[in-house]
Amino acid sequence: MHQLLIIEDEPVIRGALRRLLERQGHQVSEAESVEAARAGDGLAGFDLIITDLRLPGEPGSSVLQLAPEVPVIIMTSYASVASAVEAMKSGAADYIAKPFDHDELVMLVDKVLREKQKERRVAALQTDVDHAYPVAGMIGKSAAMSEVCNRIHKVAPTEATVLIIGESGTGKELVARALHKHSRRCDAPFVAFNCAAVPEQSIEAELFGQHQSERFRPGLVQIAEGGTLFMDEIGELPMAAQARLLRILQGGEHDADDGGSGLAPNVRILAATHRDLRKLVQQNAFRSDLYFRLRVVELALPPLRERGDDVIELSVFLLDKARKQLGRPPLTLGREALEAIRRYHWPGNVRELSNAIERAVILCEGDIINPDLLAIDHRVTSAGTAADLTDKLSLEEYFRVFVLEHQDRMTETQLAHALGISRKTLWERRQRFGLPRTKKR
Repeated sequence: MHQLLIIEDEPVIRGALRRLLERQGHQVSEAESVEAARAGDGLAGFDLIITDLRLPGEPGSSVLQLAPEVPVIIMTSYASVASAVEAMKSGAADYIAKPFDHDELVMLVDKVLREKQKERRVAALQTDVDHAYPVAGMIGKSAAMSEVCNRIHKVAPTEATVLIIGESGTGKELVARALHKHSRRCDAPFVAFNCAAVPEQSIEAELFGQHQSERFRPGLVQIAEGGTLFMDEIGELPMAAQARLLRILQGGEHDADDGGSGLAPNVRILAATHRDLRKLVQQNAFRSDLYFRLRVVELALPPLRERGDDVIELSVFLLDKARKQLGRPPLTLGREALEAIRRYHWPGNVRELSNAIERAVILCEGDIINPDLLAIDHRVTSAGTAADLTDKLSLEEYFRVFVLEHQDRMTETQLAHALGISRKTLWERRQRFGLPRTKKR
């Protein structure tokens, strides 16, 4: 039931409107002037205010300043339509000219209430997103993360292209969202694209659009117009697509085939990778000119194992997030679970930690999470194995060593969990690095 307020100095009209709207299921209050409405319970508690424009004392348009959060419909005579239009410019939701049909008013009221309800849902969704992705202040107080946050606040307001580097699962997309959130483009689209998730032959069409049956289907570059395009796993971008991306970064114009506008797109490019782009440049697998265009500013994300006590703060945050998403009552990480979290090497970084916490929340039958529920395999980081190798090997080499050492005694699901990646990503990396799954005899 919606709470409505009618402000009208004519008692007959006011009473008729109240009865009409009450028959529609609304709860209606009435007042003969703005002053009388203010003297009651105030104006802020209503879902909608319907007010005449010309009233004794203050004009009806004054409620726009008195209750800025409440939608207002202005009632006016035909001769005062221009004044109603001015009221709409000042923030009124709509106006209706007298005399009006009752059905017309009912439809207008329903439309304004639906629009207000939609705004509230969007605001609630944004609150949930901000909580799930706390871009205003990333989780962690370690020196390494403090440096990352300081760099974000310096770079975000600029138009600089940013290259975000770090191991898989360190939160590169989160950093990209933070850069967008704090930029002048924050109200425009943020479009994320994983270069490794699309077949090579489809990447150019996905990014730059293509003509289909004499119509141009826009790509992500066009969809992100005015906003930010985040390109994850940029090291996987094919050479042909690299050339077209370089032209955009250089401010080049579009060809007619790229949508027909002939204008350079207004989009900020953020890129991320876990690979060493310098090595790819040396191997002629990545364009050097594109590499230097991308790393106008470089942001290096530390792995979770180098973030000290951040792992505990992150665990508490992720636990609260997971249990709310799963509809669980408050849960606590037990002392032994916290010790296990602190000791573990987390090769999959924050993504692996998030998966472990979510699994524990699903399986927990009490209110305290123990180490068994986390399913942490400390053999992954036992002496002389993976923990010692990570400082000496690249990510690709570490992947090879870990898979070859553990694939005979671990299932594909267990391997993926231990590495903090999905089974699909595990399969893709096996193909890329020439490590097909060996069939057990």
